[in-house]
Order: sequence, then structure tokens, then C-alpha cells
Amino acid sequence: MITTYERTLARRYLLPGRSEGFIFLVATISLVAVALGVAALIAVMSVMNGFRAELFDSINSLNGDAVVQGYGGELTDWQPLVEDIENLPGVVSAAPIIEQPLLGSYRNRAQPVLLRGMRYADLTSQSNLSGSVVAGSFQDVYQGENRVAIGSRLAQSMGVALGDTISLISPEGQVTPFGTTPRIVPYQVAAIIEVGIFEYDKTFVLMPLENAQLYLRMGSDVGLITITTEDADRVETILAPVQQMLGGRGILVDWRQMNGVLFEALSVERTVMFVVVGFIILVACFNILTSLIMLVRAKTKDIAILRTMGASRNAIMRVFVTVGTLIGGAGILLGLLLGFTFLFFRQNVVEGISVLTGVDLWDPSIRYLTELPAKTDPVEVTAIVVIALLLSFLATLYPAWKAASTDPVEVLRYE
Repeated sequence: MITTYERTLARRYLLPGRSEGFIFLVATISLVAVALGVAALIAVMSVMNGFRAELFDSINSLNGDAVVQGYGGELTDWQPLVEDIENLPGVVSAAPIIEQPLLGSYRNRAQPVLLRGMRYADLTSQSNLSGSVVAGSFQDVYQGENRVAIGSRLAQSMGVALGDTISLISPEGQVTPFGTTPRIVPYQVAAIIEVGIFEYDKTFVLMPLENAQLYLRMGSDVGLITITTEDADRVETILAPVQQMLGGRGILVDWRQMNGVLFEALSVERTVMFVVVGFIILVACFNILTSLIMLVRAKTKDIAILRTMGASRNAIMRVFVTVGTLIGGAGILLGLLLGFTFLFFRQNVVEGISVLTGVDLWDPSIRYLTELPAKTDPVEVTAIVVIALLLSFLATLYPAWKAASTDPVEVLRYE
């Protein structure tokens, strides 16, 4: 434990006199460097975690943790299969859907779209979809005939407003003596939705499952079944019996097979960013070491006098360890404040930099998500604080040892 006079000395050495202003400047730079390193690590790790979580939740809320795909694009007699899957331990829901890439047309504007047909009960159970309406309502889509909901960016790019009528064009149309004519059916836009994933908002067209079956002439068949589990990391174990249930009618594909490369790349990038940004804290701790060495050299006579007055080597070591650790601790506290402040105003910061530089730093068509996400992990923040504090402590050991090794006889011989 540090004594009262040791605390007094440490406090005195934290604020050197006028002749030691350069030492104070170096110590201040060290504090600021630690703060910037901690803030950068917290911000980077939170953004990376948020990006992964947002991407994972958005994709899996639409496609489930796994899908059962029918051979030939169709699943027959799917009702018993859905019931059997939902009865499996660990399965939250199983939803039959139809997905088909088509062409959408409005006033001579044509654009690729992704048609999805699903039941209303399954739609309302997906929070990411049910809360995505920005105009109109899903009730209007499911209560009327030939009504659809479309993505907000699709509506923007085609110039479609609520109540307008778009045409869906399928190449699998009617066969005539002159060839196959595309199947073109008009649909009224009863809702505009924004999922938050650029690719979906740009192409999504949603309609009732029965209407999609009728439009694609699939009878009572569906294209696939999306499955949501209690734990996405255990999806392979939970859904192990599904392949036997299929009986050769289809194949089970989980989220790792569908998006494994993407999430693995995010994991690697997250680790690399932690190491690279962590070097800022390491450099800051070298600054602490430098400032303490300079302080020890400036206070050599004072240390020698303290030694002649009875101060022990351990006491001198504790004084300088305390000084360096306090510099690091103050930098960590400032870094926490800066990091959380940046995360709170992150979108404003990105937009402000974009305005100043004239460069769009967060283009949804490239970044996949419409806004910069963030998710702070308390365990990671604690680890960052502990690592920074440990490095600050280690940086004080050599200067403190040099101070404690001061020989008062040699220093004061000619005084």
C-alpha cells in the first residue's frame, strides 16, 4: 500500500515546476496518446461488432438461420414438413416462402426485383419485416387483390409512390406458336418498406404466399422453408434430423453455408483492426516510459536526499509507479469518454466528414447497411481498459527501478 507521503510525492511529480515544463509536456502527450488509443479501440471494436450483429440480424431475420430448398425450386406437400420442423427442440419457427427473381416495370422503367411470397402470420413474427413499413400497411397488402409491398429504394429508383401500379414480368409465360411470351401482371403498391439492407430495399417485392403461387403457377407448392432457431451457433446440431425428414425432396442449407465467407472475413478484419489500433496504446506507453525516465533524471538529487532521510527503495519505486499508472489511468478515463461520445454521435461525424471532404464515406450500395452501426461489448471494453492499464504499469517498472537504484553517496558527494 502507498503511504501518505508517497502519495504527496507522486502528486508533486505529476505537476513539475517551470524548469521541468518539457517533462510535463511529454507526460501530457502520453496521456492524450493513451486516451486516443483507448477511444479508437472502443470505437473500432464497437463498430465492427455492430456491423456484424446488424448484418447477421438483418439477413437471418429475412432468411432464417437455415433454409430447406426443394429440388427444382419447388417443395410439394410442405405442410407436414413445416409442422415436423417446428416440433423439433430448439426451433422457433419454420416459414414457407417463395422467392423468385423477376423484372419490375413502371412507366417504361424496368428494374430487376426479388419477389417474395409469404404468409401474413410468418410476416408479423419477423420483427425486422413487420416494423419496416414507411408508407401504407401490410394489412392493405394482404386484404386486397393484386397488391404488393416494395422496398423504399426500389420505389425511389423507379419513381413509384404509394397507390401506383407496377408490372411484374416473368420470362416463364405462355407458350404460343411464335414462342414464349412473358407473363406480365399489374400490381398496386399498397406499402413501401425499408429493411435497412441496401440490396433488399433496392429489389424487394412482397406479396401474399397464395398470390405468388398463382402468379408463378406453382399450385400449392412453395419454393423453400426458412427456419429460425433459438441459437444460431448450434443450428447444425438443432437441425440434424431435418435431412431425414426431407426424404430426398430437397436440401438443408444453414447460415454458415449461405454467408459463412462474409462473416469469416468480418471476424478476421475485426482481429486485425484490434491488433493494429492496439499499437497506439503501446506507443503511448513508451511515451510514459520516456517521460518517467526524464523525470527520474531531473529528480536525481531529490531522490538522493529522500534516500538519506530514510526513504526505502520500495517507497521510491512505488512513487514513480504511481505517477506513471496515474498518467495511464487518466488517459484511459479520457479515452472512455471520447470513445463513447464518438459512438453516440457516430452518424453525425460520418456525415460531417462527408460534407467537408465531398466524399460519401458511407455509401449503402457498398457498405450493405444504410447507417453506421455500433454495438458495445462490456467484456471487450473491460479487456481494453485492463490491457491499457497493464501496459501503463509495465512502462513504469524500469524508470521506477532506476530511481530506486539511485546511490545517494554518488549523487551528493560533491554537493
